[in-house]
Amino acid sequence: MSRGLQARQAMEKERATVQAWKERVGQELDRVVAFWMEHSHDQDYGGFFTCLGRDGRVYDDLKYVWLQGRQVWMYCRLYRKFQRFRHSALLDSAKAGGEFLLRYARVAPPGKKCAFVLTRDGRPVKVQRTIFSECFYTMAMNELWRVTGEVHYQSEALEMMDQIIRWVREDPSGLGRPQLPGSPAAEPMAVPMMLLNLVEQFGEADEELAGRYAELGDWCARRILQHIQRDGQAVLENVSEDGEELPGCLGRHQNPGHALEAGWFLLRHAARKGDPELRAHVVDKFLLLPFRSGWDPEHGGLFYFQDADNLCPTQLEWAMKLWWPHSEAMIAFLMGYSDSGDPALLQLFYQVAEYTFRQFRDPEYGEWFGYLNQDGKVALTIKGGPFKGCFHVPRCLAMCEEMLDALLSRPAPDTLPPTAVPTRQGAE
Repeated sequence: MSRGLQARQAMEKERATVQAWKERVGQELDRVVAFWMEHSHDQDYGGFFTCLGRDGRVYDDLKYVWLQGRQVWMYCRLYRKFQRFRHSALLDSAKAGGEFLLRYARVAPPGKKCAFVLTRDGRPVKVQRTIFSECFYTMAMNELWRVTGEVHYQSEALEMMDQIIRWVREDPSGLGRPQLPGSPAAEPMAVPMMLLNLVEQFGEADEELAGRYAELGDWCARRILQHIQRDGQAVLENVSEDGEELPGCLGRHQNPGHALEAGWFLLRHAARKGDPELRAHVVDKFLLLPFRSGWDPEHGGLFYFQDADNLCPTQLEWAMKLWWPHSEAMIAFLMGYSDSGDPALLQLFYQVAEYTFRQFRDPEYGEWFGYLNQDGKVALTIKGGPFKGCFHVPRCLAMCEEMLDALLSRPAPDTLPPTAVPTRQGAE
């Protein structure tokens, strides 16, 4: 057989693999969205139930503002990006969720601080001293504006964005966090990450806002990159405000899934900047480095937490396998391959995706389990709770479907990774 014929056959085989994954991911997205549409909508008060058992039964009617905002955002994004989701039921539910947030999310209007937890009818239960409820509120309002054209949603999004920026860069006192003398001046990676995500959100197809927040995006990227420590050999979750390693467990703390999520945020930033050197640096430090340290060689899957000195982490759940780091890893490796063409990154996408579909997917009731033991057995059968809602899984599947579709529209590459055809285990 000639070398040219072998190469052509390899290309055809690889294209078939990508096509198979696109179909599998798309079918799973449909099943996941159907689960949330069937079980999570509160027809009486608006908004969404997120504490759902394996079969979708509501086991607690508390409403978590993070998850309310995320589900509004997810529904709007699907409505806007996918023709098959462009139907009134999805949009009407997103608007009902958005109106619930507008009425009840803020603890003491006109102040901007949002609750973390609300009762079913919208009374505040708990407030966090962070920016994250407000961030997901902002994402929801911006996406509602994009799909409805109703300007009050965008006005609310921009006002909240300005408040978040003031809290982070000027005056954090409105968060209610006291400055205690023994508390280290630490910066968790989540803060600049979340702001970078909001910069991307506002700047999409909007040159005016992209320019308005360009400096903020550069600032966020610099702050995230400061979390590369130990001569480039570790990504630490917390550093000092001037980018130095902190002492103790806090300083040694690593979260491989979070590093991978930061990685694809930074890849998008590098693409906006047209900076291939930054892209290569991000792939090396935020994709490959946390994967090498975080992947469990015995059982597969990503550890939840790690210690940079290989000491025992203090978190009881450190060795568990959670749904969201694997979702973020799928996005990161497929985006890295889409940007660079490096076949090793596509192979890592296959590796993570096979594990994720095999271990987390529930073929009987739909959606994914969220919490596995180290050996991959289901630890909690719930499909949603205070932190797991309609977000990480459908966002991962939607983004991967879009990227796989884009790969199929490209000319075949000259070099190809080993083929990893998706198994059909557990598929319907």
